[in-house]
Amino acid sequence: MTQQLITTRFDAVSTADDVLAGVDLRRRHAIVTGASSGIGAETARALTAAGAEVTLAVRNLEAGTAVAGQIAATTGRPRPQVRMLDLADPISVAAFIHDWTAPLDVLVNNAGIVTSELQRTTQGWELQFATNHLGHFALALGLHPHLAAAAASRGRACIVALSSTAHMRAPVDFDDIHFQRRTYDPQIAYAQSKTANSLFAVAATNRWQGEGIVANAVNPGGVATGLQRNFSTAQRESLAAAEAAGIFTYKTVSQGAATALVAAVAPEFADVGGRYLDDCREAYTVPDDATLAEHPHGVKQWALDPTAAERLWRTSVDMIS
Repeated sequence: MTQQLITTRFDAVSTADDVLAGVDLRRRHAIVTGASSGIGAETARALTAAGAEVTLAVRNLEAGTAVAGQIAATTGRPRPQVRMLDLADPISVAAFIHDWTAPLDVLVNNAGIVTSELQRTTQGWELQFATNHLGHFALALGLHPHLAAAAASRGRACIVALSSTAHMRAPVDFDDIHFQRRTYDPQIAYAQSKTANSLFAVAATNRWQGEGIVANAVNPGGVATGLQRNFSTAQRESLAAAEAAGIFTYKTVSQGAATALVAAVAPEFADVGGRYLDDCREAYTVPDDATLAEHPHGVKQWALDPTAAERLWRTSVDMIS
């Protein structure tokens, strides 16, 4: 029997404020990574406007502090907290976890990077995979007790993992995740990190749903943000070609934040995890050989495969241990 896809009253043009209209998040705690600009900053603003106590987890404290001030000024709500977090640095992730003491209702794993050439962390990890997946994986694992505490007292807690249509380019290559042997392609590296974000949501839900914690992956859509600042010429040309072919239409930052907020607060996803959302609703699954041009709003089977999700979880634990 085909599983019925979850829909909401929101769509591709809905904004962050549309999603949170009438939602009361007072006494709820939320963390948004990469909230010093773009979709992260808008997500943090909208959550704050709805009454949540929001922490901006950022690498650039100066930029994060400026955003926190703007959020307080525009929402009339208390100023969000700003804390240092470098997802590519396990010491920074551990310090953030150590200092966190409150129950955690919403964790939005928004931060991400794109590189145009091979870069590695001090551990030898490929930088896009290390930042986009491993850092967020370690963060969620470390904050699990706080998510569980929120779920125990309020009935639920959730994790939102920002993925991308780029996931359709590549699965996780478990035989050479960090490009030790294969020729480096930054687009393939980014793609496997975005597939990993979706697989994380599957595995986290499988493990933690019984505690009231669910995780979902979301595609924010095409949004012009600082993420593109390091694009190579080939990456820019690929993006332009996709836009020209009608594979995606650029959204505003507020529209880009809407799908993540649906995953965070919409009642349709309150007790549902391990899904991939696109345009504020669950995306349809497509075969692994499907093309992005044919299915710009789909999710490939490899990004939802429970066997791959379990393997990624175990592999990630081994890497960060």
